[in-house]
Amino acid sequence: MILIADSGSTKTDWKSTDGTGNTASVKTGGINPQYMDQEDIAREAREAASGMTPSSIKSIYFYGAGCSSKEKKDLVSAAIKDYFPEADIQVNGDLFGAARATCFFQPGIACILGTGSGSCVYDGEKIIKSIPSLGFILGDEGSGAYLGKQLVRDFLREEMPAEMISLIRDKLGITKEVILENVNRKPMPSKYLAGFSKFIHENINHTYVEDLVYHGFEDFMAHYITPYRESQEYPIHFVGSIARGFKSILNAVLESGNLELGKVEEAPINGLIEYHLSEHKYTL
Repeated sequence: MILIADSGSTKTDWKSTDGTGNTASVKTGGINPQYMDQEDIAREAREAASGMTPSSIKSIYFYGAGCSSKEKKDLVSAAIKDYFPEADIQVNGDLFGAARATCFFQPGIACILGTGSGSCVYDGEKIIKSIPSLGFILGDEGSGAYLGKQLVRDFLREEMPAEMISLIRDKLGITKEVILENVNRKPMPSKYLAGFSKFIHENINHTYVEDLVYHGFEDFMAHYITPYRESQEYPIHFVGSIARGFKSILNAVLESGNLELGKVEEAPINGLIEYHLSEHKYTL
């Protein structure tokens, strides 16, 4: 059996398969070694193991946010190893997972638009270019955290239509104190800000909200796509809940830049399963 794990800051999808239709799926909390220590990561791995037969897993392919350096990859690998002792573990970044899940063995540009954002140019085997996301404070344009930050900033400054201010107060019941506490003092502020994407989706027909998303995607395109000369040659693929939830707006933004929208998947887990089954680099 092989086990694929796709992890962001919000959740982790774990899916095992033997290639003959026998599968098991588990969802746990997000794993990001930039913000979590080995004990925190091990807690999520333990939860995943409790829903499977760990001794049957021979290979684990983990793709996650914050897994760019060898140090962070080793941290995640060590935390998982305790609960899947028989498995050979490979840890890679979430962008590499997005590329494999959408491009497979063909060249393309792979993007993430979920809680955070990012992009890379993939040559069919490896990432040859990427642009750093810089996190939700300095970057992550177009992401759920970015859109949420724009929304609450405009709300606090009253730089939005009066009816939208009233709607946020009535539906969300948030105050300046609650927002600043969650952003400045509590852990995982990006996850908190991305949580406003549900409200944004529910009110997408309001002109202010539609413009907020459109301009957020324009910012994404300007910083994460058009700097690549390959953007005029390759399809632009996306994974992530924000890309999937606002696909029509995303397509409109790309069309404005004469760019080709490729695959749009909410999560890369099924594409990664298909990719690794097609590799035939292991014995099931």
